[in-house]
Order: sequence, then structure tokens, then C-alpha cells
Amino acid sequence: MADDEIDLPRLFGLLLDHKWLIIGVTLLFALGGIVYAQLQTPIYQGDALVQVERRSTVSPLGGLSDVMGEGSESTTAAEVQILQSRMVLGQVVDRVGLDTVVRPRMLPFVGEFLNRRGIQRPDFMEGKPWVWAGERLEVGRLAVADHLRGTPLILRALEGERFQVLLKNAEGEQPLGEGEVGQLASFRNGDITLRIAELIAAPGAEFTLLKRSHPAAIGNIKGRLSVSEVGGGRGSSTGMLSLRLIGSDREEIRRSLNAVAETFLTQNVERQSAQAEQSLEFLREQAPELRTQLSQAENALNEYRVEMDSVDLSSESQATIQQFIALEQQINELEFQEAELAQRFTPNHPSYQTLLRKKRQLQQERAELNERVNELPAAQQEVVRLTRDMEVTQAIYVNVLNKIQELEVARAGTVGNVRIIDEALVGGAPIAPRKSLIVIVATLAGALLAVGLVLLRGLLRRGVESPEQIEEAGLPVYATVPLSDEQHKLVRRVKHKRDPHASEIATAVLAERAPADNAVEAMRGLRTSLHFAMLEADDNRLVITGSSPSVGKSFVSVNLAAVCAQAGQRVLVVDADMRKGHIHNAFGGHSKQGLSELLSGKLGLEEVIRHSGTEGLDYLARGESPPNPSELLMHARFSEFLATVSQQYDLVIIDTPPVLAVTDAAVVGRQCGTTLMVARFQQNPLKEIQIATRRLETAGVTVKGAILNAMERKASTYYGYGYYNYSYK
Repeated sequence: MADDEIDLPRLFGLLLDHKWLIIGVTLLFALGGIVYAQLQTPIYQGDALVQVERRSTVSPLGGLSDVMGEGSESTTAAEVQILQSRMVLGQVVDRVGLDTVVRPRMLPFVGEFLNRRGIQRPDFMEGKPWVWAGERLEVGRLAVADHLRGTPLILRALEGERFQVLLKNAEGEQPLGEGEVGQLASFRNGDITLRIAELIAAPGAEFTLLKRSHPAAIGNIKGRLSVSEVGGGRGSSTGMLSLRLIGSDREEIRRSLNAVAETFLTQNVERQSAQAEQSLEFLREQAPELRTQLSQAENALNEYRVEMDSVDLSSESQATIQQFIALEQQINELEFQEAELAQRFTPNHPSYQTLLRKKRQLQQERAELNERVNELPAAQQEVVRLTRDMEVTQAIYVNVLNKIQELEVARAGTVGNVRIIDEALVGGAPIAPRKSLIVIVATLAGALLAVGLVLLRGLLRRGVESPEQIEEAGLPVYATVPLSDEQHKLVRRVKHKRDPHASEIATAVLAERAPADNAVEAMRGLRTSLHFAMLEADDNRLVITGSSPSVGKSFVSVNLAAVCAQAGQRVLVVDADMRKGHIHNAFGGHSKQGLSELLSGKLGLEEVIRHSGTEGLDYLARGESPPNPSELLMHARFSEFLATVSQQYDLVIIDTPPVLAVTDAAVVGRQCGTTLMVARFQQNPLKEIQIATRRLETAGVTVKGAILNAMERKASTYYGYGYYNYSYK
């Protein structure tokens, strides 16, 4: 299989092999999600419902809405913006006191949870600053100078009903003084004025007081408030507005939401009343001028009648005057409306243009009527004009007085066009955190993390997992040795001074302790394979080596020697790892008086060879660690030693250091007829084995084959490459 291919069956097997790890990590994350969800502060939501009714703009002449059409109505979108404006929310902040914040000092992480569960202060927490369930603080008044807004104050409960106030800044906590509950106290030359309405807390309990700036308090409630229209479709509006406010304090939500609705209602009434007041001021300014004009018109008509000795009007003249009165009233109304429109729109506005066209039409009719009057006799013309001026002015004056009375009545009974349908109601269950969702997400995150780590580790650690992998690289596999549980019982961990990691050392020979173990059976199979393989060799020497440490070279050497001795052969095991060899531990011996002393000439062959507990099995320990192991192995004494023991024993097994670590294996291998490479299951990558083999071949050593050690029956191996190992008992 190519290195860049993804082996899906093997990955599936990896997940099965590590199922308990995945389950454990998933459960751990699920537990963490449960704890996190429980510790989160519950967030509640309150809602209220208000109605904005359709209304017309109050006009001094009552006809403006007909001219403007829908433009006179306050749209729902505008009311939504008003609800969220600083004008409304600023009054809410002042009414509810949202610029004053009181935070009890609680235990880190779990304090709020314990308080919500009603757990009161235990005896061993006496004198501690943490606030527990049943302890509270109510501020009656808190006023601070502008430069102290946003600066935290620490209030510490004392004995009785007294308290201490401290100022918290960058330099630490600065004591300001003490006060008593119910009394107004002043600190820092009057910059801070405080009255505590109620304080129920153990001595030492601390609360943080904060006076927010007005914009910050408005921004806080605006961020928690949402306004939306209920019902309605495209192009239609119901005028029903739903107000929603979220927060952690249910009582604060209720009070704040009611304050928003009531403030919105109040300002709406004030807007309506203010509009009527503006119209009244406009009419009251016009009334005196109209009264003066009426008096002047009456005087002029009387004087002319006296001068002309009374002139009677014909029926045609009377009809003309009535037409003049009607036209002038309409023109005058339009002028009033134009004055009001001029304050709100430019002359290019469609409503303004409609009014101007109507006004020009009436002025044209008045001009035509004037031409008809000019056709009358001179005396009749003057009487008509004077009578027209008087009656028109009188009609307008009477109309203005009537509208003043109507607006005064309307102003007195102004109720606005906003109604509170539903007062604030706060739900009993929190809307956040969504505990079930948090637990589900945490569980999924744990499962994904565990699966990801297992798969990543499996993809990065591509140690050999089957004999086929090694054989595809051109190296025959003489045996696959399964991992032995019994061997683990014979192993102890030892850490050398120069070794940063501890190593596992066998304290007994598995072939003697558990001869029926599967690993020992594999050694017997290896013995059979070697019997035929070594027939072609020049000598009876066998080198056991590996590419890296901790692959099981010593385990294979000792147990192979034991099964060969049990078959009637005379076997010698030589520990050629004079740096960290530990074969002597398996036989219950010591490392001194071994190979290093023999090669250095300090001891003879008979003095260093030791007998094991198995008949026909002898061993040679490594001896004292020399400074130059490679040079000793290259000495002529080592060749003489090998020649001698080859004649005395049927099989000589030499355990050497790792190939890629030192050159000792290459030095020993050149003088031995058979060399085997030990690879450990899922530890040694195939590339590493190939490099070690090439290094030996470069030194003139031919590697006969390999031994796959510590083979495990894993799902990844079964699904990926197949696993064939059976016990027969």
C-alpha cells in the first residue's frame, strides 16, 4: 500500500482499539459541559405589549390630514425608534436607577451557583469577604462626582449595622470612611454621597458599588431591549409592538420593562398635548389681528353708509358677498395649513404642492368674482367690497374663536394614541444558557477531539503492523512473536543516570516461567526456522539486533536460547551491549565480570561464563561499562573468543546494541554467519528498518531476516492487514 493512501479499514480498527479512550474523553467532556452549564448565570426574558393606534395630526383647521393623507400618521417604524431612543431610555434609567450597580463579591467560579442553590455561609467562612445566600444590600441613594462615575466602590459590612467604604483604583483599595445603615453618609469631601437602605450580611462580606455614566447605563438597557411589530404582512401594519428585555435579575427586568412602556405612553401623551398647544398659540396670535381687522371693516362700512345716506344691496350683490365669504374662508384655512406645513416640509413636498394648487384655484375663483363686482354700479361696488371685507373677517374671526375652544377641550382631554395592552411578565424558566445544547455540544466536541487524536496518532505513527509489510521490503520474516501478558509480570522499570527515560528490564526467563505461553511457542517456531537457515551459514553464531532501543532484542535472545537449550542444544548467550545490556537480570545475576573484562584482558573465559538455571544454557554478562566498547569489539581477543565458544557450544547468540545508535552491531555482525533484525509492532517504521538494514549491508553484514516482536491482536491490524495467530492447548 502506498504511503500516501488512506487505509480506511485500518483507521476504523484504530477507533475500535481505542474505544475506551474515546468513551472516556467523551464522558469527561460531557461532564465538563454539565458542570459549565450549571455554573452559568441564568438569563431570563420579560415581555410586554403596547398598541400604537392610527391617529391624525391635530391641525388648527382640522383639514390638514385630508391634504397630507397617510403622511400625517406616525408610522410603526418611527415608534420603534422612539422606544429605543435616549429620550425614552434615559428616563427609564432615572426612574429605575439603572445607573447604580450593586455586585456582591462571590466565590470564584461557583459562588453564583451556591447562592442560587440557597447555600448559606458555613461556619468556617466567617470573616471572609464572600457573599452567600441570604445576604443582600439595598442602596437607597448613591451620588458621585462625574469624575468618579465608573470607578468601583467597595462596601464592607462591619459589626452591627455599620459598614466601611473603600475606593478601588489602580493603586489598590483606599479606605474612605465608615457609615451606618439608614443614614446619609458623605465621603471624599462630598464627592460621594451614600445612603444604605438595608444591609443583611456577615461582618467582612463585601459588595461592589458602581455608578455608571448616563450613556453607559442607556447603552446597557438598549443592548438588552428588543422591539418588534407583532403580526401584519407586507404593506400592512397592526400597530402592535412587542417589547422584550433580557437580564439575570427577574425583578429588575419587570421594573425596567414596565418603566419603558409607561415612559413611552407618557411621552406620547406629551407629544399630543404639545402639538395642540402649538396650534393654540398659532390661533391665539391670529385672533387679536382678526378682531382689529373686523373693527376696521365695520367702521369703514358704517362711515360709507352714512356718507352715501344708506345704500341698499341688491339680491345679486348679496349672493356675491356670500360667495366671497365662502372663498375667503377656504383660502384663509389653506393659509393656516400652509403655515403649519412650512414648519415640517419644503415647498417641493407633494403635500405642499397639493395645497398650493388648491390655493391657486380658489384665488383664481376669487379674481373672477372680483371682475363680476367691477361690472356693478360704482356705489354698489364699494358697498359690496366693504360688506364683503366685514363679513369675511367676521366669519374667519368666529371660526378661529370656535377652534380655540375646541383645541382647549382637546388639550385638556389628551390621552395619546398609545395603549399598554400587556404589562411586563418575566418567564419563570431562563432562556439561557441552553443547558441541553451545551452538554450536547461538549459531548460532540469531546468525541470529535478523541477521534481526531486517535486518528492523527495512527496516521503519524506508522510502525510496522504485519509481516507482509516487512516482506514487501525484501526482508524475510522468520517469526512473529505475540505480546505476552506473562512477560509484563516479569518486567521492572529501571532508570539509568545517563538515560532520561526509564527502560524495562526482565527479571526472569519467560520460557522457564511460562513455557506454554504463545510467545514461547513463537520462539520454538523461530528455533525451527533458524535450524534450516543456519545450515548454509559458515558458523553457529547468531546476531540479534534492532534498529532502535526497546524493541525486545534481549527478550528474543534470552528466550530463544532457552528453548534451544530445552531441545538439547548447548547454547551460550553473549551480552555484547556493553553500554546498557541487562541480560544478566533475566538470569538473576550481576553485570560485573563479563565481556568487557574478558576483552580488556582482566579475566579469562572460564571466569566470565556463567551457568543459568536451565541445563545446557550459559550466558556472558556485559561487564563494567567501558569508555570504548566499539574498540574492544574490534580487538583480536573478541575474534579469539568467538572462535573458542563456537567450538564449545552448538549455538552462540549475541545480543547487540541498536544499529542506528552505535556501530557495535556492524562490528559484531562481520564475524557472525547469521544476523536477524528485531522490529517491534507499531513502533519501528518500515523506513527505519530499511535504513538499519542498509547500514549493516554497507558494513558487509548480510541480514538474513527479521523478527516481528510484541505483535498484538488489534482491530486496526485485523481490518488493515489481517492477523493470524492462534493458541493450541
